[in-house]
Amino acid sequence: MAKKKRPTPVPPEPLPELFDAHTHLASCGATGPEQIREIMDRAAAVGVHQVCTVGDDLAESVQALEAAHADERVWAACAVHPTRAAELFEDGVQDRLRELVADPRCVAVGETGLDTYWIRQEPERTAPLDVQEEALRWHMALAAEVGKPLMIHNREADEDLLRVLADAPEDLRIMLHCFSSPLAVAQEAIERGYWLSFCGNVTFGRNGELREAARICPADRLLLETDAPFMTPEPFRGSRNEPAFVGYTARCVADVRKVTPEALGAQVTRNARELYGLA
Repeated sequence: MAKKKRPTPVPPEPLPELFDAHTHLASCGATGPEQIREIMDRAAAVGVHQVCTVGDDLAESVQALEAAHADERVWAACAVHPTRAAELFEDGVQDRLRELVADPRCVAVGETGLDTYWIRQEPERTAPLDVQEEALRWHMALAAEVGKPLMIHNREADEDLLRVLADAPEDLRIMLHCFSSPLAVAQEAIERGYWLSFCGNVTFGRNGELREAARICPADRLLLETDAPFMTPEPFRGSRNEPAFVGYTARCVADVRKVTPEALGAQVTRNARELYGLA
């Protein structure tokens, strides 16, 4: 039987304003000013006027900051991803990251965090949990030092992550990107005052508990993202994602929260600007 062909993604109907709080422009193929402008023009055409593009390692953090300088609609987050945490302890990496994070176009330290999924899947290529935790604590201290938010990646490491984050300074702003954890973790994060950022997987049919987390999240702590080129929302799940498609996620979350997509878009834009110090 022939494999069913996926439909070609098309942007959603425009909304007045949206902020894609976490994307990867370099992984979307936008590594030069012209490509960045093309992606951002498509996003702006449907109301996505600002994005935060994120580094997974030192090289991509440099690219993220270059993108932020190339286009005023782009901001950067810089860090070493937990699966690559060993890189943080190589010569010169910490000093270079400090330089990147100090740049005004860098608005967050991230993405850092914990990931046990890839430890199980590819242990030979993934930093062990103790190294990931050491790297997370280093990034946490850096974020507190520079007064910028901490952007967290979490994959199947809820208990350890909450334990480590409990040691964060009370005034440190913490964002749980691509929130995908059980409802109990959402409730604990909400009690701690964290920002919860939802991406395309909240639209997947089986993820009712995730939609409930989006429903109960306080309005002023709610964010939306693409995590592009991954996590493309329905009806284009499995296709290549980009910032222009965050409107599908916005409509899903607006529906479960019983608000209009326009109101939700305005709210998450205000929230992202507050979190990133752009208000």
